[in-house]
Amino acid sequence: MRGSRAVIMLVLALVAGLAAVVLAARWLSQQTATGTESVIVASREVNLGTALNATMLEVVPWPSGAVPTGAFRNLAELDGRVLLTSVQRGEPILESRLAPIGTRGGLSAVIPEGKRAITVRVNEVVGVAGFALPGNYVDVMVNTQDEKDKPISKIVLERILVLAVAQEASRDDTKPRVVNAVTLEVSPEQAERLDLARSVGTLSLVLRNQIDNNSAATDGITKRELLGQTPPPEPPVAAVAPAPAPAPKPRPRIVRQPPKQPETVEVIRGVQRSSAQF
Repeated sequence: MRGSRAVIMLVLALVAGLAAVVLAARWLSQQTATGTESVIVASREVNLGTALNATMLEVVPWPSGAVPTGAFRNLAELDGRVLLTSVQRGEPILESRLAPIGTRGGLSAVIPEGKRAITVRVNEVVGVAGFALPGNYVDVMVNTQDEKDKPISKIVLERILVLAVAQEASRDDTKPRVVNAVTLEVSPEQAERLDLARSVGTLSLVLRNQIDNNSAATDGITKRELLGQTPPPEPPVAAVAPAPAPAPKPRPRIVRQPPKQPETVEVIRGVQRSSAQF
């Protein structure tokens, strides 16, 4: 008796489940048939900085209640527009992913206002073994001589966006690539610092986490600090003897002269002779 009751309950559950599935499928088909809109999507993978044309796009039906904000419905509106990010096949083209109207294609289209792009020469070591890819963030470190001609390594730029490696700007690739040049996005002041750094020393890129915004305020490290050596003692300062006091000025000497004797003048007038004193 108990076994037959369990079988009946199981059959009823299966029937109820099938009925729910059929009703849900019918409802979804009705909603799809009556509530769709035309949306433009990418017909293939398109990299950032590319100017769009009709061969890269297609129009597909999209549920009315799920149309993304900024989607396009007219192909003519996208002719010549430049992508700021890469898009995959079947992904809707949105206004937020496009450069302003009139922007020409190329890497310059993805550089934000107020920023610049500068390329530095790298190798397998400097380029973090090829893991510095477009879309990653790096710190720039320079090895040079300080003002006392002592070796020092110092991080001079932090959280710098990699725009391109060699001539590739796609940010969807995760496989490391060893290249000889990396293009970085910097401000004008950072561009000046970077140009000076590569002229006075050797550059190295330090890969960092993409969501790490903390600043590492370091003073750099010298060879002596690296080897754990204590600085030599400062030479003793020689005692400076106090300057001798100036000799007193001699008092002026008063020389008294003896009174002058009166001078006698003899005057002769004819045969008369007389004298006068002065």
